[in-house]
Amino acid sequence: MKKWMKPTGLQVFTFMASMPIISVLLNYIMFDARLFNEGKIWLISFPLIFLLGFLSYRGHVLIGNYTKYRYPALNQTRKRILIEVFCLLPFMSASVTVIFFLYDWLSILGYQLKMPDLKMGLLVGFCVNLIFETLYEADYVLEKYKESVQEKETMKQLAMEHEFDSLKSQVNPHFLFNCFNTLSSLISEDKQKAEKFLDELSKVYRYLLRNNEDGLSTVGNEIKFIRSYYQLLQTRHGDAVQLHMEIDKRYESYLLPSLSLQLLVENVVKHNVLSKNKPLVIDIFTTAGNKLVINNNLQRRTVKAPSNKVGLDNIRAKYGLLGYPGFQVMKDEKNFTVVLPLIWNNSLQLKQPLMSGRLQ
Repeated sequence: MKKWMKPTGLQVFTFMASMPIISVLLNYIMFDARLFNEGKIWLISFPLIFLLGFLSYRGHVLIGNYTKYRYPALNQTRKRILIEVFCLLPFMSASVTVIFFLYDWLSILGYQLKMPDLKMGLLVGFCVNLIFETLYEADYVLEKYKESVQEKETMKQLAMEHEFDSLKSQVNPHFLFNCFNTLSSLISEDKQKAEKFLDELSKVYRYLLRNNEDGLSTVGNEIKFIRSYYQLLQTRHGDAVQLHMEIDKRYESYLLPSLSLQLLVENVVKHNVLSKNKPLVIDIFTTAGNKLVINNNLQRRTVKAPSNKVGLDNIRAKYGLLGYPGFQVMKDEKNFTVVLPLIWNNSLQLKQPLMSGRLQ
């Protein structure tokens, strides 16, 4: 049986709930007060009308559902309703007429057809069909609307995933390009340092590749990575850059966009002067309200370093796609501060496709 041939749950319920009432009404139209005095009307006519009503109901279901099957779209609602009106009204009229003529032809329980009875029966049939067909159509339109909203949400989610992947793909080339620039400088300055840097770089980049497969990472993983990344910075700059971290352990399982700390620390080093006499100090710490703060003292370079703005813009865009507010950038004459909102695992259940199997 084709799917459209099967009645919906609502159609079955309305039939079972209304048919006993319709049977009583039609029997009362045909037999008037006899309905309350003769038990055989209940024994014979009531089941018979119920059976004939069931056949009529099945016909209505087939016509109505086939129309919805052929013209399913929301923008076809008007056309669908017009077709149903021109098909169902004649079918309803024919069904009611058949019942009255059948009773008259077979003289069931002595009934003889009267035109007022037929008119009243047609009125009952019209009212019942008007109520239920309106209900069926409203239910169908509501379901289609829900499907439409869900499809739009799915398309939006797919677009978000694509954009999120695009943002992730920016990080690795950006990191590698900057590291190669550093390595190039070291080779000409200090080959031994360059060798050590390359060794550290291979370890860090391996970790970066693995970590950046995920859209989100735990605070614990980010902190481990930034410690490894700091080894690279020390190889290059020595005590000219200092990193202090104070992370509350309860926040280690919270989430943030992968490699956010690396991007921020890299930007700090890139845009500030580093010297042993006046070291660049980077503080990373957690605060109440599920926040991770990255602060550094400002020592602006006189000549600005070239920037492709992958860092801050990348992180801001990721939080925007996640629909998670709270990302802040603040600066004054002495300090530059970035606030990253930390995300509790369960708060992003609706965005699971953006997260890796590690978090599921």
